[in-house]
Amino acid sequence: MILIAAIPVFMLTMLLEWRLTEDKPVIGYRLKDSAANIAMGLGSLVFIFASKFFVLALYLGLYEQRIFDLPTGAWWVVLLLFFADDFCFYWYHRVSHEVRLLWAAHVNHHSSTTYNLSTALRQPWTSQFFTWFFWMPLPFLGFHPLTIFVAQSINLLYQYWIHTELIDKMGAFGWIFNTPSHHRVHHGTHPRYLDRNYGGILIVWDRLFGTFEPEVVASDYGLTRNINSYNLLDVAFHEWRDMFQELRSARSWRGRTGAVLGPPGWREDGSGQTSQELREAFIAAEKQAS
Repeated sequence: MILIAAIPVFMLTMLLEWRLTEDKPVIGYRLKDSAANIAMGLGSLVFIFASKFFVLALYLGLYEQRIFDLPTGAWWVVLLLFFADDFCFYWYHRVSHEVRLLWAAHVNHHSSTTYNLSTALRQPWTSQFFTWFFWMPLPFLGFHPLTIFVAQSINLLYQYWIHTELIDKMGAFGWIFNTPSHHRVHHGTHPRYLDRNYGGILIVWDRLFGTFEPEVVASDYGLTRNINSYNLLDVAFHEWRDMFQELRSARSWRGRTGAVLGPPGWREDGSGQTSQELREAFIAAEKQAS
């Protein structure tokens, strides 16, 4: 598997970044945080492998019903798959921020308050329950399931290097491709940055669908309400716990539905604020002040 083969590269580049940032504790490595990141990454590999059997069987079934016979390995099919895979990732990633059920699986990737290469390894354990759905059209269109898995691994591998503070803006490259600057926005807690820049390899989807935000000011990292824990069970499952607690205490079907399918931050009694509401309130206040 590509990701397993890349582990030595991950370790060497993290070591190099640590040496370059060891005198900068604000952006550098913290032992407990980095250990949690690496442990989450190793744990995610277990969940990925466990889910692949089901996903492969599902995709092979869809591939048998394919509407196009695409020649696997042809350059133009590889190019099409590159764009199709990244498009699917954009929508999976965006919905994972907009729907509480998927956010419960994805949130742990954002719960680190530091931003370095180890943060890239802080991968979800439960997102495998949902990711397969967003790629279902691809085998039906004629892309072989094994090539889809390779494209997904390459996409995830690309996103490793953009988790760093050491690389500044990258000029024209950043008009098309995701960069550390763009992804720092995605991990930032500044109200203007909330739920922006969902792209995997390409940033063009964000530009097309109105979710792009350039990096203008420095931001803290983490969640709007941090968990302040390095316990792996807290990191992996804290949002699941909170979601089910709200589901049990809901007073109506509207409350139950909203607790699971509403945006993160939504509350039945109106006491919560979603990322969109926080962002819009900040922009409105900024305009009023100017």
